[in-house]
Amino acid sequence: MDPNVTVDLIGQNGMVQGAVASKFQANGNLNIGAMRPFIHTDGRPYISVYMGGDVKDPKSYHTQMVANGTLRRDEWKTLDDALLSVARYRLGGIQDLESLGLVYNLANGMGTTVLEWHTVSGSIKAVMTMDGVNRGLNDRPNYKYHYLPIPIVHADYEISARDLALSRNMGNPLDTTDAEFATRSVYEQLENMLFTDTDYSFGEKDSNSRNTIYSYVNYPDRNLVSLNLEWNDSAKTGKQIVDDVNRMKAALVAKHQYGPYYLYVPTAYDMILDDDYSTLKNDNTIRERIMKIENIKAIKVNDTLEADNVLLVQMTPSTIRLVKGMGIQNLQWGTEGNLIDKHKIMTIQVPQIRSDQEGQCGIAHLA
Repeated sequence: MDPNVTVDLIGQNGMVQGAVASKFQANGNLNIGAMRPFIHTDGRPYISVYMGGDVKDPKSYHTQMVANGTLRRDEWKTLDDALLSVARYRLGGIQDLESLGLVYNLANGMGTTVLEWHTVSGSIKAVMTMDGVNRGLNDRPNYKYHYLPIPIVHADYEISARDLALSRNMGNPLDTTDAEFATRSVYEQLENMLFTDTDYSFGEKDSNSRNTIYSYVNYPDRNLVSLNLEWNDSAKTGKQIVDDVNRMKAALVAKHQYGPYYLYVPTAYDMILDDDYSTLKNDNTIRERIMKIENIKAIKVNDTLEADNVLLVQMTPSTIRLVKGMGIQNLQWGTEGNLIDKHKIMTIQVPQIRSDQEGQCGIAHLA
């Protein structure tokens, strides 16, 4: 985990982990607008207060004078543009979920500390009769409730009064290097939550209640497939690599997980996939041959995924979704006198991996 990034958690029964989570719990639903004070053209500090309605409509906001503020509106815009520029080129598993619409948006991300969700087993089953008189089996569905902690992922940076004065006096744009670095670190942490063998939970870990944030590579119900020979071994053939992928798909089909699939490979396997599938024919690369397998929609290289780990993921809400309470935001967190403006790049979101009560999951893990 990047030491510059912190993952704070607020769990059941008011348990908290981290200074930011403690502040959220103490103050309730923090107002994001109040954490972005700006100096207006009249030289006075204001905040924008959301009054309800369309969040994109300026009429939904009211400006309110406050005691303190440091940045002008155009300086906030410069920092926000820096966040967006990082988001555009930092591609990965989180962006895949967003681009496919596999997102569950929380109505009140600031006020939601734990997501309650359930799995279902048992159902009403159809029967076949000649006259339609016999009653069908009326099984009562069994609901099992689970809880997912909603994390606050954040990284800090500072803007000194001297740098701010130099920017204004010289007419140069505000230096956004630190903001970009902090944003990149937050994105990398989100990728780590999806692709590394690290989990986050409160108190006693309970695999039955699933009150833990798991990744693709440590989710208990994932389908493990044995990797007999690494893909970058000189003795590995293109056919053997394709056979590995077919074994992963077979493991998912056996659990009634029929796709569509994304294949994730580590960085070292990227160039291997561009080798010829057959040295005799020279008409297809291994990558092209894998893409001919039914329902594999994409092959993605992820530099966060550890070496010799390959994932085949069914990209449906029943397998994976991004629970999102707040997108990446740039917030003022405090000051040190009049010399340093403290800022946080913050987001409230978490990948949620799911399976049914029978443990059927749409993830195959080759390792």
